[in-house]
Formats: sequence, structure tokens, C-alpha cells
Amino acid sequence: MPAPRFFVPTPLDPSAAGSEFALPEAPAHHALRVLRLAVGDALTLFTGAGGEFAATLVRAGKRDAWVRLDAYVPVERESALATTLVQGIAATDAMDTIVRRAVELGVAAIQPVVSARGARFPSGAHGEKRLAHWRQVAVAACEQCGRNRVPAVHDVTNLADWLRARDPTRPGVALDPEAPATIATLPAPAGAFDVLIGPEGGLTADEMARATHAGLTAARMGPRVLRTETASLAAIAALNTLWGDFR
Repeated sequence: MPAPRFFVPTPLDPSAAGSEFALPEAPAHHALRVLRLAVGDALTLFTGAGGEFAATLVRAGKRDAWVRLDAYVPVERESALATTLVQGIAATDAMDTIVRRAVELGVAAIQPVVSARGARFPSGAHGEKRLAHWRQVAVAACEQCGRNRVPAVHDVTNLADWLRARDPTRPGVALDPEAPATIATLPAPAGAFDVLIGPEGGLTADEMARATHAGLTAARMGPRVLRTETASLAAIAALNTLWGDFR
């Protein structure tokens, strides 16, 4: 069974191998109280900067945990296709699922956008709390799937503002169940790629028009109308099959 993985938002140079390191409060709690790790157990740490450390739990108190950094392993598990998922904000459970699965499937970044038919995004502290939650979901997904670089979950913005600021020469797709083209007909991107997915109610005709004006290609995912959480993950999987990790 693979060693449990922990994200530690602390700069660790590869030369730190051989030294001891105190786990931050959150991963220490998870290691000791949730996973019930004991002294001598193996674990893996990653900082988000790439690579990972094979480590061993060497001291455990009621709240504190110390590990020995046994070796630095310069492994990368990032996709060659740098996809940004531009997601119309969906209901809480659906949005959590989208963030979690999109990270597992290798997206480079997630851009939540407020759209006409999307779920309401709260302002102020409540909005900041929800965004922080999505970022923590992304971290947890990296811990689970083996990624050593945490994809950015960008600050929430209005879809119109994002489209206005977008580089129209950058390739990308906006899913539209009525589009004549399919994802499979698109040319292979040379680098970064945007995928725009509407919320539960979909994108309005005006939003689709703005999206194509901003350089996105309208495309469909087959003859059926997919739920937003299905469409997001199906699109990313399709892109991976065509040009990314699944080839």
C-alpha cells in the first residue's frame, strides 16, 4: 500500500533530505488522529513546488509530529496539456466534485466564473470561505492522486470580465450541446487550452456569443445534454484521450 501523502506549504529544498521536519498542525492532526500513524510509519510529503520527499514518522506527541526526510524524489505527474477549466459556479456539492475530479484528471488551473444561470456566489467573508474550501479540495485531491503541484483555483470573476480579458489567440472550447462541431474535430493545441463549462442551467445565447467572440470554439459532447459536473469531467477526459495523458 502506498505511503499516505501530505501537502506541507513550507519551502523544502532537496538538500533537506536526511534532516528532521516538524509537520504543520493540519497534516500532523491528520497523520496522528485520523490515520493513526505510529512512529516508524512511512509517509510522503510534497510542497507544491514539484517532487516529493519519502519520509518516516520519528516522533509523535499529542499534537506534534516530527518526520525524518529520508530522500527527495524528483517525480512529476503533471499533464503535458495545460488545461484551464473555466467553470460556471454550480451548487456546492457539484462544485466540490468538479474541483476534486478535475484535479485528479490533471487540469493546470480552475477558474470559477459567475454566469447568468449559475449558483449564487456570496460576497465578503462567506465568499472567501467558499473559495478557500475549493482550494483545500484541490490540495486533498493532489494528496490522493499523486500530483506534486497544486493547480491554482483562481479568484472568482464574472464570466463577461474573464472573456473580455482573454487572449483570443489562445485555443479553447466552450461546450454547447447544440454546436455543429465536436471536441474531436478541433485542432490539437500546441500548449495552454481553455475549457468553458456552463453551470446547471447552461450558458445563455448571449454568453455563448461572447465566448466565441473571445476566441473559444463552440463544441458539443455528443447528442445528449450533460449535467455540468458530467460535462466538465467528460470534456477533460476527452481532451486527455485526444492530446493528453491517455494517449
